[in-house]
Amino acid sequence: MDKTYVACLQCHAVNRVPIARTNHHPNCGQCKSPLPIHGGLVEQDPAGLQALIQAADRPVVVDFWAPWCGPCLSFAPTYERVADQQKQHFIFAKVDTEKFPQASQTYQVRGVPTLVLFDKGQEKQRISGALPMPHFIQWLGRA
Repeated sequence: MDKTYVACLQCHAVNRVPIARTNHHPNCGQCKSPLPIHGGLVEQDPAGLQALIQAADRPVVVDFWAPWCGPCLSFAPTYERVADQQKQHFIFAKVDTEKFPQASQTYQVRGVPTLVLFDKGQEKQRISGALPMPHFIQWLGRA
């Protein structure tokens, strides 16, 4: 798959972006706002995440995190590396639960970091806590 998906934070339109262009600051095809994609990572708000989960052509892995969370911050580089390595097979999203507390309620996140994998619009698996890279890759492999 040579494209990935990202929902615009302004209009929530889901955009297909060529993977080769994810580091080139693409804009929304509908409203022309900058898309929240950086390499293999997509930053989403709750409405954008819901749209992304429904439109995605492959599994979506979501990192529910908070900026004050030490384990979240220590896991971030691992998540970023794996996202860059696996972006052909998964879409990797991040949701800031401090900025968007309603996301915690909607997705029943009780602690951060929590990773949730969605496929074909449905939750398939979840795990809480900062994982070492081999465990994270193994967890993805079960999808």
